[in-house]
Amino acid sequence: MRKVLLAAWLPCICTAYAGGGNDIDFHNINEQKLIKLFQENKNSSPGQRIKTFSSLFLGNAYASNRLIGSNHANEKLVVDFGKLDCFTYLDYVESLRRSDSVHNFFENVIRTRYAKGEVSYLSRKHFFSDWVSGNQRNIKDVTRSVSRQAMTEQKELNRKKDGSPYIIGLEAKRRDISYIPANKIDADTLDMLRDGDYIGIYTKTPGLDVTHTGIFIRKKDGPVFRNASSLSRNMKVVDSPFLEYVRKQPGIVVYRAVNETPSQNHAQSTASFIIHAARQATNRQSKATQNTEKAA
Repeated sequence: MRKVLLAAWLPCICTAYAGGGNDIDFHNINEQKLIKLFQENKNSSPGQRIKTFSSLFLGNAYASNRLIGSNHANEKLVVDFGKLDCFTYLDYVESLRRSDSVHNFFENVIRTRYAKGEVSYLSRKHFFSDWVSGNQRNIKDVTRSVSRQAMTEQKELNRKKDGSPYIIGLEAKRRDISYIPANKIDADTLDMLRDGDYIGIYTKTPGLDVTHTGIFIRKKDGPVFRNASSLSRNMKVVDSPFLEYVRKQPGIVVYRAVNETPSQNHAQSTASFIIHAARQATNRQSKATQNTEKAA
């Protein structure tokens, strides 16, 4: 009965979110398959859920600048499983990890990608450390607990070396960023990492915290860095040998999903979904009325 009800929701959900100029494409991942995986993994650990859902995207194409919105263009909700960059890939995996239904997933994309659930360019979580800052409770920074050799640097995010911003209109954020230097990543570090840990590639560049993201996954042949790769030989979601990849980088940041029940916020998410859809419908009606008045 529950599957029937969820299936009945799908046309409404997709119509509501695809309306108003939003960009929705599940590509090769069938909604019914997602419903099945939500049910099969409802009691799995956060890491196992991340491992399961992240595997759905293996082989899907890399595409840069997939999100739509800027200082000069309205932000649109983008859900595109077929074209991913390293950040949107993690958005989708984390949102699926936290969900128990398809409409819950859409709500979680908004919560994961935007501060306070507001779909706008300046509310977008532009920096990886935004995931663990403020009142975030679903992800925690475990970098220093993973390695005693972790270092911490204070950074002023969104401020370039010359003082100008990367993102106009967004205030600079002074933040302590902990990372494990690449030459300190050893067997002890690997033992402390868990399946599904989110990995950020630390950068020394002023104003930025990381330059790439992915997921730590244990496999029979050794640990891998699962990521949406922009390397010319890849240009898709791949599993790269973990140590081989990270030892060529300045270091890594490690975030871990918090153990929670995906349905904890289900009632709230459903209510928020209805409100969000209603607002979109109202905005579309308002624009239609304005256009009619102008035409008259």
